[in-house]
Amino acid sequence: MKPTLFVLAAGMGSRYGGLKQLDGLGPNGETIMDYSIYDAIRGGFGKVVFVIRKDFENDFRTKILSKYENHIPVELVFQDIHDLPAGFTCPADRVKPWGTNHAVLMGKDVINEPFAVINADDFYGRDSFAVLGKALTEMTGKQNDYCMVGYRVGNTLSESGSVARGVCETDANGYLTTVVERTAIERIDGKVSFKDENGVMQTIADNTPVSMNMWGFTPDYFAYSEEYFKEFLKENMDNLKAEYFIPLMVNKLINDGTAKVKVLDTTSKWFGVTYADDRQGVVDKIEALVAAGEYPAKLF
Repeated sequence: MKPTLFVLAAGMGSRYGGLKQLDGLGPNGETIMDYSIYDAIRGGFGKVVFVIRKDFENDFRTKILSKYENHIPVELVFQDIHDLPAGFTCPADRVKPWGTNHAVLMGKDVINEPFAVINADDFYGRDSFAVLGKALTEMTGKQNDYCMVGYRVGNTLSESGSVARGVCETDANGYLTTVVERTAIERIDGKVSFKDENGVMQTIADNTPVSMNMWGFTPDYFAYSEEYFKEFLKENMDNLKAEYFIPLMVNKLINDGTAKVKVLDTTSKWFGVTYADDRQGVVDKIEALVAAGEYPAKLF
């Protein structure tokens, strides 16, 4: 059974402005997402599911989905802040979505096989999809045995400002022991630095693995996520900014001893458009990959 690619595309880039998922950056107007889909097909994935907001469905169907129709089966699901478990009602003044793991839950009715989760607006690179596709194919029929692609933090920074990353720690066998969301990571005086929860600057090695939200799960993950979401809501209902992130769920499963998560190394260099100033750099990097023969000039 081929794995499914689950693309988180419900978030509009607040810092970047506009539907950045639809921004043409490749030589023929390809979006970053087009490269992910292309790499996923090469990496052995059999279906793509997108989670988006209902209000840009038409735009998405015409500009995005129509491209893939003859290449790979695609499905759409929708993230809505009112889509909560029975007994919970969204606070009237909440505008912020419930976070990445809430978005993942939207796939529970259409995904029955091992699946990868990625962000729509991150360029993950060919090697990462090959590595993840292979791992997911081997996960068929298993439970509680997940994986994630760990990028080397030095390969994931932006020249235009600081970034947020899930900094990972692993055990001797390469399994994740913890992932901590760190904000304001940037290179200062040649060293990768971030502010910790006490506002103190810390430095980490360039090859420290970080999560770029590229995960591999089996369908049992949905049941755990649904259960824990109820606990999360009980504790955070009044906090209008609280978000149910994937690392929150993953940490709980690891700490409870319920599941283990293998950290897969990749040689891929991540890049993305975190800031408007990053755009030209991404265009140049894609052009270089096309020139090197990694991708055809026209993908679809």
